[in-house]
Amino acid sequence: MTTPSVKAPMPRIERKASVVPVVAGLAVAVLFTGGCSGSQGTSLSGDPSESATVVSESPSPSPTPSLTPPYPTGASGCHDNKGWTAEESSDWVGLVVNTPKENYDDDNTVQVVSQPGYNGPLCREITVQVEFWKLVYGVADGDRGERLSDGTRPVYYFDIRRVKRVELRTDASSERKIALPKSLYASDRSPCEGALLSITVGKPLTSKELPEEIEVGGDESRWDSAPVDFRSKRVADYELSQPSAPRVCSPDGKPTADPADVPTPGSQPTDLYPTELYPTDLYPTPETSFDIDDVLRSPRP
Repeated sequence: MTTPSVKAPMPRIERKASVVPVVAGLAVAVLFTGGCSGSQGTSLSGDPSESATVVSESPSPSPTPSLTPPYPTGASGCHDNKGWTAEESSDWVGLVVNTPKENYDDDNTVQVVSQPGYNGPLCREITVQVEFWKLVYGVADGDRGERLSDGTRPVYYFDIRRVKRVELRTDASSERKIALPKSLYASDRSPCEGALLSITVGKPLTSKELPEEIEVGGDESRWDSAPVDFRSKRVADYELSQPSAPRVCSPDGKPTADPADVPTPGSQPTDLYPTELYPTDLYPTPETSFDIDDVLRSPRP
């Protein structure tokens, strides 16, 4: 008498989602083949009993996404920039020129980097102006300080003068370095002096394109600190080195005290004496400085 065969329950296969950030995971198919034998050691089909066999598909390499550089080179070995607008040229220059704080290996130069395919090289060179400006800060002298047209008195004034200018014709086919003016970036410079670096496409900046206001007193360790509002769209990049202690500066930009003896504005508690009841100009908040030439310039009719 043949014993009735009982089918073993098929194994339950659960799918588990796998997520990989860049390349999708490969699905491996696992096939199970098996049979249930009878009491005489034969399978239901009469074929010899076989153990379950695992068959795995050989994994095929996953396609790697191709990264297209922003300025790929053509058959001529350069990127065609014919007909570029000033904005397009400015965007490109912002990629190829590194300011001192952006240089990890050398913080005493402005560098023109070269990464073929990523930033060129271009088929036509672009004129770039690298300009260094000296800023001299002064604190408004009480009520005797010059006032703006709306009647408000600025916290700080600054005077801006060009110290050095280097004109480049570059296509990023080679790297170049421009040394900083030593006196402008000296460690022992006056606490009333700052430095401004501007990188411009085309001609040198004119007085009408220079900033009227510059924020001061921010944290220079932050990359986005101290924004400078140039009155030009040709400026591809800039970097500000703030004065160390403009609070001790006279209206003519001369230090009047040791910075260590004068607290940084905002560092002292102010809730003991509400300023709305007891106003004081002793430590004005360093938020904005104004170009003294623009402040003192006679208004146009």
